[in-house]
Amino acid sequence: MTEEETKSNNSLTYSEGAKLPNTAPSWAIAASERLKKRREEGYTSSCNPPPNVKKVLLHSCCAPCSGAMVEEMCSSDKLDQVVVFFYNPNIHPRQEYEIRKEENKRFCEKLGIEFVDCDYDPENWYSRMKGMEFDPERGRRCTECFDMRMERCALYAHENGFDAIATTNATSRWKDAKQVDDSGYRAAARYEGLKYWCQNWQSDEMTLRKYEISANERFYKQEYCGCSYSLRDSNDWRKANMIPKIKIGGDTAGLGDRYFSDPLVDAAEESQDVVDEFFSQANEIAETAGNDIMKRKEALKVYKDRRKTEKTDGVVNGLNNW
Repeated sequence: MTEEETKSNNSLTYSEGAKLPNTAPSWAIAASERLKKRREEGYTSSCNPPPNVKKVLLHSCCAPCSGAMVEEMCSSDKLDQVVVFFYNPNIHPRQEYEIRKEENKRFCEKLGIEFVDCDYDPENWYSRMKGMEFDPERGRRCTECFDMRMERCALYAHENGFDAIATTNATSRWKDAKQVDDSGYRAAARYEGLKYWCQNWQSDEMTLRKYEISANERFYKQEYCGCSYSLRDSNDWRKANMIPKIKIGGDTAGLGDRYFSDPLVDAAEESQDVVDEFFSQANEIAETAGNDIMKRKEALKVYKDRRKTEKTDGVVNGLNNW
């Protein structure tokens, strides 16, 4: 084994439960110890499915958000079947959609989990989002987007005899968990007997494990939520902060690493402080400018002198990890 290969392997060893470096934050060390204890005890799943649920249809937005959730569900002795359902017509452009879908499919094949590839129908998605093109992240457009995807998931579950639906959107701190869960409940309520599985998928253990799996699998690190409006707003925000624009595909990202490689660095990009700062700016722009293009450009100028300027302080965390 070459020196480079050795370094590469060593950089991933702690993603299987070894002791974290001393520089790791306290929450990560504590979460790692709890995960290690669970492994020593035979890895008992923390899943708590709704009563009488044996078959689950898991809507997946991407492989990185799926890893820990799939692991938890498949490790549970309370479930008979977990099927991953990929329906995300919001993802733009098609190249980004295919990257996320194919990676998700490969991960499921590796684990021997059934993967349902639903239609890519962006025309219907754009039709449903009409009039909300300039809503901020976590606004009405996101609610409609979650509703649309969960409704299709619920329909498939109803037609194919599943007991419950769930979604990997609930694992990301970039998402409002209540907003995601409310869409799930509404979708499930359409069909008698179908349940929505709500659980805290954003715990420290789940967050760390998500990034351990993502690093171990070297998943593609997406730089924005997925839709064309998220891409537009993220690039506007980056430009205002003098940060390189997003790159679709390829081996290099617009900012930071293209692939997940270090759970601690990756988890830091989803810290609550980073997430809160991003949405604070996004909401301020939306409230100031609405759908007026010129006002939006003026509002974005406000951020040119603020902290997140890679050129002067090297801060890159939190900008390319959705």
